[in-house]
Amino acid sequence: MNWNNGIQLLIYLIVLVVVVKPLGTFMAYIYEGRPAGVNVWFGSFEKWIYRICGVKDDVGMTWKEYAFALMLFNVLGLIVVYVIQRFQGFLPFNPMGMTAVSPDSSFNTAVSFATNTNWQGYGGESTMSYFTQMLALTVQNFVSAATGMAVLVALIRGFVQKQTKTLGNFWVDLVRTTIYILIPLALVLSLALVWQGVPQTLSSSATATLLQPVKDSAGKPVIEQAIALGPAASQIAIKQLGTNGGGFFNANSAHPYENPTPFTNFLEMLSILLLPAALCYTFGFMVGDRRQGWALLAVMFLILVPCLVWSVCIEQQGNPLFAPLGIDQQAGAFQAGGNMEGKEARLGIVNSSTWSIVTAAASNGSVNAMHDSLMPLGGMLPLWLIQLGEVIFGGVGSGLYGLIAFVIVAVFIAGLMIGRTPEYLGKKIEAFEMKMASLVALIPHVFILIPTALAVMIPAGKAGIANPGPHGFSEILYAFSSAAGNNGSAFAGLSANTPFYNIALALGMFFCRFWLIIPVLAMAGSLASKKIVPVTIGTLPTHTPLFVFFLTMVVLVVGALTFFPALALGPIVEQLMLNGVSI
Repeated sequence: MNWNNGIQLLIYLIVLVVVVKPLGTFMAYIYEGRPAGVNVWFGSFEKWIYRICGVKDDVGMTWKEYAFALMLFNVLGLIVVYVIQRFQGFLPFNPMGMTAVSPDSSFNTAVSFATNTNWQGYGGESTMSYFTQMLALTVQNFVSAATGMAVLVALIRGFVQKQTKTLGNFWVDLVRTTIYILIPLALVLSLALVWQGVPQTLSSSATATLLQPVKDSAGKPVIEQAIALGPAASQIAIKQLGTNGGGFFNANSAHPYENPTPFTNFLEMLSILLLPAALCYTFGFMVGDRRQGWALLAVMFLILVPCLVWSVCIEQQGNPLFAPLGIDQQAGAFQAGGNMEGKEARLGIVNSSTWSIVTAAASNGSVNAMHDSLMPLGGMLPLWLIQLGEVIFGGVGSGLYGLIAFVIVAVFIAGLMIGRTPEYLGKKIEAFEMKMASLVALIPHVFILIPTALAVMIPAGKAGIANPGPHGFSEILYAFSSAAGNNGSAFAGLSANTPFYNIALALGMFFCRFWLIIPVLAMAGSLASKKIVPVTIGTLPTHTPLFVFFLTMVVLVVGALTFFPALALGPIVEQLMLNGVSI
């Protein structure tokens, strides 16, 4: 790695760390009901929403009531998104005359956006009307992100409260997250993107005259090109801030209308990790020990930073098959060097590699380069980060409550090692909490490995492979990992817009979102009912460098032991073959 690459990575990480404390403190104030400016100015609007919806905002919910409200809201939203897609041909704001989306694709997309995954088996500008993009997809980008953050807050209350059955009110947490946190941040980012050239319009496509006419498949001359437009900036802002990732255009953030300048590239990459990082500080603030939040953030950085450096180095080295051909892949004054296949020339290797790691770590799924074109080990890194359970930053809220589940596992193991009842933040960790944490850690593995094995055995699964051999296996493994991790990115060589993949991936997205949320809420309810145990000399400190290292090892071991055989059959074998090793 050269000094230029290192400086770019360092600036990005420094800016990210600087904003953690102020934003994390602000969100803690919002969730605790303290005056934080925006909630004072719009407090009457919040009350008006509760009154219109018949919500009793001063009534708490048990974990079962909280889970029921959450599931009801999200399933109804899923149905609405499905219906809008099926009838979009009859709905307004459709200047391009988009017809109904197929039933299996509509189902896949509805589940995808309801689960904060935003997996897309379609081209946005050629499939979805403006009405569908705005009312169905963009709205789900807000509320699916707010759902994850609400679950995290409920879990935090489980640690804070003592001997109570309630975890707060889901509707209150949902509304406050949306109107006080997500909408203001998205508004600011949207304006910045529009300033930099991202379109935000209801006009139809623009037309440009080609400098050199070409011929179509029928041999007729083509002298003009239709350039897709639309209300893109508003969707792009919340897709990044909410770790959603769905692109308005098919090329996602590699499209110049989604990501036109290096400045927008920096803002969007920063937005991807902004809320997941700041929520760590929110956690520490709300539990009354900021060191706990910094410790969890340190675990995330301990895994993220080496992956960033490794990814840039791998891609910068280039393709070994080009060396015998005499092709110069060295970075210099006139070229970026390295493996530029599938990357934007205006962004270069360091920005493309950084994005691939950041988007995989944060359960975001947007791309500014094609992951399918990364070097085998470079493509393995985002795949592996997803397979860790999306707990290294992860989705907004969901990443942190997933990491807290690993904390429960870690303190339970530590308790066994020293012969004491494990505790975390003053709450005893007993059999029930351990069972729920185990479900959170293990359920995604089931929905990754079993469907992948099925897909490589049946004709419907193998039909989507464009690259036979280890890379084709990696494409399938990545698809099911992305779905189960609620990430949404893909190795684009897999043709996944088929009934088999649309349904199989949708089921993985749905169960790995809500079958994790329910155990987390159950664990929160159990913790809230317990008394707080005073700290003694035998209490395991969970904010020290030693525990940070121990927790990091627990996360790595679970991911490495479970998925190493599958990774060995895909990217590892492919890298060996690329280097001339006979397999």
